[in-house]
Amino acid sequence: MKNLKMADIEKMSFEEAFGELTKIIDFIESSDVSLDDSIKVYELGIQLKKHCEKKLKDAEIKIQKVVDNKLEPI
Repeated sequence: MKNLKMADIEKMSFEEAFGELTKIIDFIESSDVSLDDSIKVYELGIQLKKHCEKKLKDAEIKIQKVVDNKLEPI
């Protein structure tokens, strides 16, 4: 598992963050992980999830602006 910091996560694209989140899920599901490591990995997963949600929300806002502009009379 990478030792990512929030600053690193904020620089990630949605695809990069989602890929890391997928790795975390696979790691937790396939490994005999200690409680301490599980907590650390879980916290990282939460940060990645929040970042992905923000990226999706930002994309949704941009798409809505495009749709709204197309619906306005020219």
